[in-house]
Amino acid sequence: MSPGPRADRVRGPDGALLSPPEGWALLPPGDAMLTRRVKAGGAHWVVQEKKGRKMFSRGIWAPAERIERCQRAVEREKASPDHARKLAQGAQRRAREQVAYVAVFQNAVLGFLRFPPTYAELGRRLALAVAEHATPVGSGTVARTERIPVEARAEAAVIAWMRHQTTAYDDMHIPRVKGLRREVRRDLAARSKALLARYRNGQPVDLATCPLARALDAPVLGRPPLDDLDDDED
Repeated sequence: MSPGPRADRVRGPDGALLSPPEGWALLPPGDAMLTRRVKAGGAHWVVQEKKGRKMFSRGIWAPAERIERCQRAVEREKASPDHARKLAQGAQRRAREQVAYVAVFQNAVLGFLRFPPTYAELGRRLALAVAEHATPVGSGTVARTERIPVEARAEAAVIAWMRHQTTAYDDMHIPRVKGLRREVRRDLAARSKALLARYRNGQPVDLATCPLARALDAPVLGRPPLDDLDDDED
């Protein structure tokens, strides 16, 4: 289902406007635990809205009596000591998983760079910088997707980081012409890959003027837009 023109209407898969059954209420999104309970209880309507390539939850319609019953049960469970302990254990587990993933991702970046010993330190700094930007949980960057192997995520994240930190991309005025932004990004990606190839092949590089070396030496003043780090955008 998708949202209708009014709060008490939804649009079905065929586009027809539907009214929820009598006695039903809309449970807004935000409490995953409660939503799962209500869904598991029986008939319900899931309301979602697609924006671009992403799907956003707009809540679920279900019998109001079931929603209220589940709310009371969830509130009792959340107030118990066992629930607090489970939350703490879950947070610790996710923290361990995050530390492990950052290490795996940094190694994947180093594997993509393949810098020789001459530029090994610069490659290490680049891997750290890219991971710092791309791996935070919930960042929405290409590094967090599971659709592609970690090696492909590492390459895409390096190119995205370089696009923001070593080119004039952020200051470019790109007309809103279909496909033009993608074309610009491809051109900048080709330049970034050519620069990386110089390091990878051990060619002499003037570090004082190289945009990559200068970007790694400069303080990072702001994080690039998260949706723009993902090379699947556009």
